[in-house]
This record gives sequence, C-alpha cells and structure tokens, in this order.
Amino acid sequence: MILIDNNQLILSNLFQLEKQGIEDPAEKENMLLHMVLNSYRLYRTKFSREFGELVICHDSSNCWRKDLFPEYKANRKKAQKKSDVDWTEVHNMMDSVRSDIEKHLPYKNIKVDRAEADDIIYAMCKEFNQVENILIISNDKDFQQLQVFPTVKQFSPTKKKYLVCEKPNMFLLDHIIRGDASDGVPNILSDDDVFVTEDKRQKRLTSKRFEEIYDLYTTGSDMGSYSRNWNRNETLIDLCKVPSHIVEQTVNSYNNSETPDRSNLLNYFIERKLKNLMGSIEEF
Repeated sequence: MILIDNNQLILSNLFQLEKQGIEDPAEKENMLLHMVLNSYRLYRTKFSREFGELVICHDSSNCWRKDLFPEYKANRKKAQKKSDVDWTEVHNMMDSVRSDIEKHLPYKNIKVDRAEADDIIYAMCKEFNQVENILIISNDKDFQQLQVFPTVKQFSPTKKKYLVCEKPNMFLLDHIIRGDASDGVPNILSDDDVFVTEDKRQKRLTSKRFEEIYDLYTTGSDMGSYSRNWNRNETLIDLCKVPSHIVEQTVNSYNNSETPDRSNLLNYFIERKLKNLMGSIEEF
C-alpha cells in the first residue's frame, strides 16, 4: 500500500500555487484540486506496481497530544498570526479539496477522530507490515522511525528520492532528546513553553550532555532529573505511543471503508472541469 500524508501533500501544492499569483478564489481552488489529483496520479503510476494502491491518510482536529501537552504545535498558530497568508481561505480550500477526494477519488480514505495522519500511518504500518510492502509519501522526517519495520519505505516528494534510515531506533532516540521545534516539542533540557513564551529560549544541548542522556537511556539507568521531559518527548514523538484505541479505529476504518466507484471518475472530472487530467484517467 502507498500511504499518503494528505495534509502535507495539499499544503505543499498550495505553497507552489501561491507563487503563481492567482487572485480568484474559485480558480485557485480548482487549480489546487488539479495539482493534488495529479500528484496522486504521479505516485500511483510510479509506485503502484511495487507497493499497490493508494490509501489517503487525513488529519483530524484537536489531536490527542494536546491533552497531554497543550503547547503542541502552538508555535505554528503563533507564526500563522504573524504571516501575510489568509489562513482562513487556505483552510477553507483545503477542506473543500479533502471533501472532494473522499467523495470521488477511487481510493480508501482514513480519518480517525483526534488522530493525525502520523498516527494513522503508524497504525497501518504496525498492522500490515508483515503482509504488504508499504510506501509512505511524505517529507516528514518523523516517519524514519517506522523503518524499524523491514517492509516500510519512505519517499520524499520535495527531495524526489527515498529517505533511507539505516538505524531507525537510534534516529528515534536522537529525536526524543533533541525534540522537534516544528511541532513545538522542546529539547529534553527545556521548559514546555519555550516556543510560545517571547522571552524564553531552549537550553543548549551540548554533545557531552547529549551523550550523558543517551548513555543513561541505553544502559537502562535511572534518568533522574531528565525523566519528566524524557517522558514528555517520548510520548509526543515516539509513534509507538499512539493510543491503542486510535490504532484499532484506524485498522477498522481501513477494513470497513468503501472505495468510491472508479466508473464515476469521468463524470466528476467533467463536472469539475479537470480537462487536463481526462487524458490520463486510466492512471488514477
């Protein structure tokens, strides 16, 4: 199966679209839809022989991680408020495109309440890695930890190449210690609110301190003063910590979801005036 990190794919195409300077909202939305669908076509054409069919993995709102760590991704909202981008328009376009995909494209769509696409992709890898070759389409480096499953690979749309992680367990430990600034997760030395409080900065993580923490964990020693923040980061970053009910709901959704009829695709393309894709309809 080919697991599409759909929110990231849509945003990536949207940022490319913004460079074209299209002003009309309807034209912009139609062009975004065209670009996203063409991305699906390209990945399906390139990879389906080895990995099978596309599975579209969607984000849900109000992620479970925010219950444990209210600052999770709060730095993104802070950055959005300062940007010149009309994020209301962006989110409306993304919602419309996602709705079209779920209703009309001949692929399974998975969306689980309070789960991110990361959680869904982990659950699918965990459940099906022994019976299928799995390809994750995403730029997100977090997924490298899933290469602990031998049949899982990752392709980066931006770099246009496979992301190969020789030591996924070591990658994960490194990631936990260093945190993930893009998601608002501080390094193991820093306070929870370091990315959302104006006068705060992360504490410097020296090589010596890194090795000390790494050795404590790998030797099974007491983490001491690092325990609290280690647990914080591990819960937020290690995908094995995804709640079991989300894993179960993901697998049930995949097994029970109905795929829109491929025979209706031409009428949909005509309705949405996707004429540039009609000549390649057999590739969807």
